[in-house]
Amino acid sequence: MLSGLGFAMVAIFMTLITTRRLSALAALILVPTAVALVAGFGPQLGPMMLAGIKDLAPTAVMLLFAILYFGVMIDAGLFEPLVKAIVRATAGDPVRTMFGVVALALVVGLDGDGSTTYMITIVAMLPLFKQQKLDVRILACLAIMASGVSNLLPWGGPTARAATALHLDPAALFLSLLPALLLTAIYVFFVAWWLGRRERARLALNPPEPQSIAPDAPEEPMLPEGGSYAKRPKLIWFNLALTLALMAGLVLSIMPLPVMFMLGFAVALVVNYPKLEDQRERLYAHAGNALSVGGLVFAAGLFTGILSGTGMVEAMAKTVIEIIPPQAGPYMAPITALISLPFTFLISNDAFYFGMLPILAQAGAAYGITPEQMARASLIGQQVHLLSPLVPSTYLLVSMVGIELAEHQRFTIRWALGAALVMMLGALAIGAFPLIAG
Repeated sequence: MLSGLGFAMVAIFMTLITTRRLSALAALILVPTAVALVAGFGPQLGPMMLAGIKDLAPTAVMLLFAILYFGVMIDAGLFEPLVKAIVRATAGDPVRTMFGVVALALVVGLDGDGSTTYMITIVAMLPLFKQQKLDVRILACLAIMASGVSNLLPWGGPTARAATALHLDPAALFLSLLPALLLTAIYVFFVAWWLGRRERARLALNPPEPQSIAPDAPEEPMLPEGGSYAKRPKLIWFNLALTLALMAGLVLSIMPLPVMFMLGFAVALVVNYPKLEDQRERLYAHAGNALSVGGLVFAAGLFTGILSGTGMVEAMAKTVIEIIPPQAGPYMAPITALISLPFTFLISNDAFYFGMLPILAQAGAAYGITPEQMARASLIGQQVHLLSPLVPSTYLLVSMVGIELAEHQRFTIRWALGAALVMMLGALAIGAFPLIAG
């Protein structure tokens, strides 16, 4: 019963947001509440909701202050030199612009944090997309696929969760998958080339000469919300040092990321805009985006709190495992890889890696498949996972690009599935996990 309710709840939620009957925010709150009430969990509903909200509260705080921080950096003009360099490198050609998106997202994504990757990549590339009249859905697609590669670094969330759940070394998991990840990165560049060629044909553009610079390249590719008066060119080195310090603090785990962004935002705001009136104006300029993303994260926490508190997650996991026939046991590694595609989309990474993976690993051990091999297989679905409505950073991405979540999912899903297939085939080819045990 619980398993059926869980699958029904997810199906109703996805139907409502994909058909645009409800916004993601409303659906995340109303659908699980209604299903839990129908299932008789009314008295326990409040504590479940609060538990889920508390779990995601640090993420919500981090995203809120990260949006405010990078908003101030945009207003101050920190990223304009980078944008101008990319404009010159792309030479007004859509294919080169797409390559620039992927390259920038892969480099920025080395910190292992998707939110930071999206903020810097979109800030740098969105003005260029608008100037060249390119489809902004491609920008979101390429950014999230590149993030799906860099997100599997040892300090990234999925790798750390898989290693923790099975008591393994995250670095060892990453190194064994590195060739497959490099192959996936090449695939992302291929997608960029394909979509860039398609955009070039749509716009009837001719490839420019390698040394040429786009004649209509904007001198000021990125104006801040408040206009040019909000720029602080004399503080660019201070802002760069502060941003690099935040990234270094993230990698070294000096302090919790929400705290670092709170402190970083306060310092950036006061140094760049000493006047109280200017500070208020900068806050007003970015408060709408910050609050909308923060609200979605808290709503996602409510959803996952009910999903976990009612026991639906555990029931859904057991249902999937029970329907696997015994003769399929030697294929548990590729089965786990395939299961990770829908399940990391439908439930949180925490629920999958800490709830399902240990059970799947036990089943695989009966056929001689090692925990390391099962952990590697479980990471295949991360390209699809990032499209899930339960991933907070995805809301940040679509809000910055200016598209709906459902529109982003429809456009990107086929390319994300292709990336997952490439990674799976690459992992099988290098022996990261076996097609059949023994």
